[in-house]
Amino acid sequence: MAAQARPPRKALVTGAARGIGLAIARQLAQDGMQVLATDVDAQALAMAVSDLAQQGFAVAGEPLDVCSRAEVRALLHTLGPLDVVVNNAGIASRLLAFGDIAASELRRIFSVNVSGVFVVAQEAARQMKEGGRIVNIASRGYLGGAGASHYVASKAAVVGLTRAMAIELRWRGITVNAVAPGMVDTRMLDDFSAPMRRSLERREPSGSAADPQTIADAVAFLSSARAAQINGQVLLVDGGKSVGMPPL
Repeated sequence: MAAQARPPRKALVTGAARGIGLAIARQLAQDGMQVLATDVDAQALAMAVSDLAQQGFAVAGEPLDVCSRAEVRALLHTLGPLDVVVNNAGIASRLLAFGDIAASELRRIFSVNVSGVFVVAQEAARQMKEGGRIVNIASRGYLGGAGASHYVASKAAVVGLTRAMAIELRWRGITVNAVAPGMVDTRMLDDFSAPMRRSLERREPSGSAADPQTIADAVAFLSSARAAQINGQVLLVDGGKSVGMPPL
């Protein structure tokens, strides 16, 4: 008697209407997962899901505000236990000196970049199966940088949360890791002037911003069964810039 085929693994990707999140949703679907893409921008999400369908990827879409525990809880209740959760939803801010950052702007950044990750991961982990994978998108910026201390602090918090979650959830067979991208060609770069962007790209080892697919590939590996022994880690995907810059 032939063995029954296993059902596809179920994955949730937040902030998936564009950029890194969209690339992740596409890659996980290509890997054979049943993917639900979410985003707070319902219109952009619908367009993204439509485009994926035209490319042959059966990715479902559902609007979601990761800052709303009620919305997150309701959505996860309908989905049932997940195998993979990718916390990609995040926001940035224009460059601001430390002394010029308002408390309201700090709260805005933390509400999505930290609380949003916490809420989605917490609610998903409550019903996640053994062998589950949680991947949080941090940033190379967590190492520090001028002009974005509020963003840096939020991504450092994601790294700390990732490690703490990994310690607790490993006893249930769930791994929690983070991917920390360097400069990636996404909408977040739109706030930079053309001269500023060229200046930043010259400082990249590759000479340009990375393609979102590079980050998706890293996430796909950490989401797979092959990564069972990788837990509580931060994978920097920045071309090696975090190691240090060569002399001028």
